[in-house]
Amino acid sequence: MATTKKRTKAQPTGEVVTAFKGFNQSLQCRGFQFEVGKTYEHEGEVKACASGFHSCEYPLDVFNYYNPADSRFAVVKASGQISRHDGDSKVASATLTVEAEIGLPVLVARAVDWVMGKLDKSIEQTLVTGDYSAATNTGNRSAATNAGDYSAATNTGDYSAATNAGDYSAATNTGDYSAATNTGYQSAATNTGDHSAAPNTGDYSAATNAGDHSAATNTGDNSAATNTGDRSAATNTGNRSAATNTGDYSAATNTGYQSAATNAGDYSGAEVKGAESVAASLGIQGRARAAAGNAIVLCYRDENDSRLVHIRASKVGDNGIKPDTWYALDATGEFVEVETENEVAE
Repeated sequence: MATTKKRTKAQPTGEVVTAFKGFNQSLQCRGFQFEVGKTYEHEGEVKACASGFHSCEYPLDVFNYYNPADSRFAVVKASGQISRHDGDSKVASATLTVEAEIGLPVLVARAVDWVMGKLDKSIEQTLVTGDYSAATNTGNRSAATNAGDYSAATNTGDYSAATNAGDYSAATNTGDYSAATNTGYQSAATNTGDHSAAPNTGDYSAATNAGDHSAATNTGDNSAATNTGDRSAATNTGNRSAATNTGDYSAATNTGYQSAATNAGDYSGAEVKGAESVAASLGIQGRARAAAGNAIVLCYRDENDSRLVHIRASKVGDNGIKPDTWYALDATGEFVEVETENEVAE
């Protein structure tokens, strides 16, 4: 059990919080080494943004502190003395247990669960079970749900959820901390607010975020997940999918076949894990990695004016490119292995 030394012992409050924590690729946070399955105790004052072990109750808030492009994430239990941050859902705790490491798709799914849990149960929910129907909320912490085909569920308030379970549906949120989810085919889920999540589990789906710290995830085939905000994540687990980021510090990841993961923003990472796929990172200090059978595309830009100096592509196995390894281009246009250290101030 690891211990950080302070002057006084924090007093337990009895509160246990399920939260989410980001780490660098070595599973470190601000130089402190963690291990999955271990419990850590902090001795002394516990204060959010100052001391103690930090984590976030809302999963996507971890993107405020660890970029999705090259970080690792875990479900944790925070207990003992608890201190909360006013700006977001970050908490500091005296005791922290790292329960399990999770990937971006699970992180996004848990974000949807968090939003659903925040719905105001005192407000009448809107539910439509017929086809060609519409359910609309304009208040905060509302829910609009469609169970039929060709339906639309729209929220314009914060902490809202719009869910479709039928085919050819659309779920749209324009408020912050919103979730738009489709489980049918040929559906669309769109968020324009910050800290939003739009997952699709059906085929031929599209999940789009235009706000910062957002996530768009598809688990069906022939899907598209697109982010235009910073520190966003677009993830596909189906075949022939596309995950695209245009903001900085973003991550685009594909695990299906014949897919494309593309970043146009700076300091971003593109990764493909399927086969016959391409990971392209085209901004300043972009990174890309790919599994065997795939390819990477990288460019080197002048950091002062973003001028394109070099661009180079390679299949894994050619030009010394190893599988599952992060690469960037140096000033001479050569591929170089890169470490991923991107933690931000607590």
